[in-house]
Amino acid sequence: LYLLFAPDIVAVMIFFLKKRISETIELVPLVFVMTQIIYLIIIHRICLYDVTDTAIDSLVQKGSTGLISFDLKYNYLGSNETAKRIFPELKELTVDKPISADHKLSETALVWLKEFIDDQKYDSHHYDLDGRTYLINVSFLYDGNHKRGFQFTITDDTLVVENMKYQEELNSELDAKVKEKTAHIVEMHNNLIMSMAMMVESRDKSTGGHIMRTSEGVRLLIEEIQKDEEVELPEEFCRCIIKAAPMHDLGKIAVDDAILRKPGRFTVEEYAIMKTHAAEGARIVHKILENTDDEYFKEIAENVAHYHHERWDGSGYPEGLSGDDIPLEARIMAIADVYDALVSKRVYKEKMSFEEADKIIMEGMGKHFDKALEKYYVSARPKLEEYYRSLD
Repeated sequence: LYLLFAPDIVAVMIFFLKKRISETIELVPLVFVMTQIIYLIIIHRICLYDVTDTAIDSLVQKGSTGLISFDLKYNYLGSNETAKRIFPELKELTVDKPISADHKLSETALVWLKEFIDDQKYDSHHYDLDGRTYLINVSFLYDGNHKRGFQFTITDDTLVVENMKYQEELNSELDAKVKEKTAHIVEMHNNLIMSMAMMVESRDKSTGGHIMRTSEGVRLLIEEIQKDEEVELPEEFCRCIIKAAPMHDLGKIAVDDAILRKPGRFTVEEYAIMKTHAAEGARIVHKILENTDDEYFKEIAENVAHYHHERWDGSGYPEGLSGDDIPLEARIMAIADVYDALVSKRVYKEKMSFEEADKIIMEGMGKHFDKALEKYYVSARPKLEEYYRSLD
């Protein structure tokens, strides 16, 4: 407080001293100037006690955050030491002058500015330098509530980026392990299903190799349907029906061996029992796949087992469905199933020639089988015959 009054006291004293020394010497102006100097010193000293200002100045100049400013016409306004350390080319810029087209910063800072102006969502960029990654945030430079230019805020984002990369690598490894485990579980599941199907077939001496042959028949039919550009058959559907084909006769596991292995034709009672394998198969498939995540496959597998003995005209079993009420997967399975039964040897009959089997299949179109599938069967027939010849 005394310092604030001291200049005024000195000025008064000098005024009176001047009167004694000389009438011509004007010391007041000199004293006035000295007074202003003293005031400046006092103000500067006071500012030292303002922790906020000194801390901000220190952070701006020596802190870890880089700052670069431009006005609304892209003229360079200034930058701190941190920014100049990251972008040494800032030292070549002139205050109140724009970045020239051939300057190195025209490929970075100028591009970021223009992107921000075009769309303010492009307000952050990563910049790599000497093994470090810096995050550049672009924002408006405000003077009160008025936009005066643009400001770049630069922070070292290396640890964040490295952590993100580590997390991505870790997630990739985990995903790979999960996929590997899932694939292993699926494989075990498929092997279990195939083992059950093989077990059923081993009990039925009359149908050796039936599940493998019918699976191939389904695949060949699907292959021809997929060639038809007018039919949009989902890839997932094709995968599922081929995978489900070996399960179509699982219900026979519930049929008595005496009936299953009977060398001749069934009696009416025996045939009634045999027909229960369709509904029983659907129940078994449902139980096996009860906890599967693949609901689509589960539905197709159940339909194949349940309805592959239905007929287009409604005379089939177990539900007597007809036409489009029969699921497509069951209609396709029916053709492969009957074709194999015709061209394969059974204990109660010899195998038919391809010509005889083909005649029966074609006569059954529109009655036993879906007429719309006829052209695909016809297209697949040469490959079917080739496949069955390869088994002899």
